[in-house]
Amino acid sequence: MLNNIKKFFAKPEEAKPESKKQNRKEPVLDTELAEQETIKKQPRSKKEEKVLSEKEKATNAGEPYIAITKVEINPNNINDGAFELDWNDKFVINLIKAGYKFKDTDTDAEIVDRWFQMVCRNIALEMYEQLNADPSNRDPNIRPIQSRDLGNGRTEVS
Repeated sequence: MLNNIKKFFAKPEEAKPESKKQNRKEPVLDTELAEQETIKKQPRSKKEEKVLSEKEKATNAGEPYIAITKVEINPNNINDGAFELDWNDKFVINLIKAGYKFKDTDTDAEIVDRWFQMVCRNIALEMYEQLNADPSNRDPNIRPIQSRDLGNGRTEVS
């Protein structure tokens, strides 16, 4: 019984060469040698390197990334449209640190949308302020500007 157990757990024996003739190398013909050399001389084909997108580059570098990927405009109302944005996690983390996350249930899309609305609002306000800063664009009916010459090169404006 002990022999049966040994046979069961024993490693299979390696195949032994049957004769010395089989281990000898056969002579290589000149044409075969030439084929082998051309195969060796051919450069290895380089694996095609994957081209990284700007988002992947920024993410790998640990930098924030945001881009407008698509703009849609309603052909019936040119003032109606939508933007499609693409961002990475680092960008959302920066927005959270800046206070754009109001609730724990806010999704990344809501946080980015809140930021984008603020950017658009700031652009509109800046343009409005610039427009009103130019005296030639002011509406005279809102508050008429009156000026009075005080003499000696001085003017009173009210």
